Amino acid sequence: MYHISDLRKYLRCPRLFQLSFNEKSTSFNPYVRLDQQVTELAIEKLKIDDYFLGVVNDEPDKALDAMNNYDWIVKGRFEYKNLRIKVPFLHKNEDGWNLYFLFIGNFPHEDDVLFYTSTVWVLINNDINIKDINIIHLNNEYVREDELDVNKLFVISNHFYNAKNNKASNVKELIFRKMRDYSSILSKMNNLEENELVEPKRVKACTRFGKCKYYDDCFNEEKIEDNSILTLVSSQYKHHMYKDGIRYLKDVDLDRLEGSRKQYAQIRADENGGLFYDKFGLSLWLSKIKFPISFLDFEWETFSIPPYKGMKTYDVLPFQYSLHILDENNNITHKEFIGFNDTRLDLINNLINDIPLEGSIMAYNGNAAEKLRIKELAKSFPEYKKQLMNIHSRIIDLQFPFDLGLIYDTRMKGQYSLKRIMSVVDEVGYDGLEIDEGMKAVYNWRFVDRAVNNEEKEEIIKNLKLYCAMDTYSMIVIYRWLKKLVVK
Repeated sequence: MYHISDLRKYLRCPRLFQLSFNEKSTSFNPYVRLDQQVTELAIEKLKIDDYFLGVVNDEPDKALDAMNNYDWIVKGRFEYKNLRIKVPFLHKNEDGWNLYFLFIGNFPHEDDVLFYTSTVWVLINNDINIKDINIIHLNNEYVREDELDVNKLFVISNHFYNAKNNKASNVKELIFRKMRDYSSILSKMNNLEENELVEPKRVKACTRFGKCKYYDDCFNEEKIEDNSILTLVSSQYKHHMYKDGIRYLKDVDLDRLEGSRKQYAQIRADENGGLFYDKFGLSLWLSKIKFPISFLDFEWETFSIPPYKGMKTYDVLPFQYSLHILDENNNITHKEFIGFNDTRLDLINNLINDIPLEGSIMAYNGNAAEKLRIKELAKSFPEYKKQLMNIHSRIIDLQFPFDLGLIYDTRMKGQYSLKRIMSVVDEVGYDGLEIDEGMKAVYNWRFVDRAVNNEEKEEIIKNLKLYCAMDTYSMIVIYRWLKKLVVK
């Protein structure tokens, strides 16, 4: 039995399908938080009273039989040629059924049309007459009050949206125009299960919409040399050059080089034996940093359904920060905050009290993270706007010199995360931490209130604090490294 996710994987890469299909399933941690059952909220929106509700492992005949007795089918399981689907909502009308897809996002786009076409293909081949098709999706303009308003939370739409989130193709028309017979593909998938593992082949699909989870298993680039041409960032020709015998950054074919600042820094680093830095440019940037220097890092959660007043769909809620303060005498002070439930006001008040009134504030990727979070808080709580925007105005992005190509160490291997740079500067870094990356912090925070006992809860909180503190401490280490380089 296959699901649409298997079909999607096969069409992206047969090897991906093989590896994932034979892999033991593990628990899935979603990127966004869903504390409420969206299906139940959508039932309220559609004003459904009496309905058949499908459950996991239902036989496909069960939903088909229920269609004789119910006007509404919710989460019905259907199957055709070994492809099993789960249909959010089917509603009987005079001469057929209206289909409602449920999209837990603000704007359903056409790029996932396979999900919609394969669903309708299975239904049609079960002799279900589909009359109309709509998509229930979240309303990006909805702002929550004290209580959640389900009628305003959702939009029922008969069209997709384009890249600019404007109305585009009619849902039903596009589905029937794009729909194909998936029988031969399903047959190939079935045959592939019995064959040996397909040899890896590097194609654009390997990294489109994010790197495939099996990419490193297929190509093992972690074992490549630090100065390998394969570490060249934003290069569409690096694999071609590698096949042509060009192994190292310093030997790059200039005719196949895009010529970005980052690429220039990488090549110069290889030519210099592993490290390049623009002493003048780096000195100029560092000269703008004023003491006391506050090193700030936030952790936050993303909610698809707004849980608190003033929040919108897919708003974020900062729940933690770490703050290391470095003064002119090289003394370090550490302050931190972690909260639960609606943390916003407590975080704002603690941050305003903890952070110095003057001096620079350093944050890694701060322009896209901390500055944005502070601006959002200032908008939600205008009574604190003056203090928050003062903090906002003093934030300097520590990632800037790396993005601008002012410095590069080949041991970074084309990766610019705080964790990677710290591994170059400090041998210990994040090693040994129970929580060692951002999404792990989010997952742990989600489950604090579900901890079995206080001891387990305190252990999670301790690990969260250690991770966030390591982020800000890492910034101090990297800042000192940059300072040391320019005084050589």
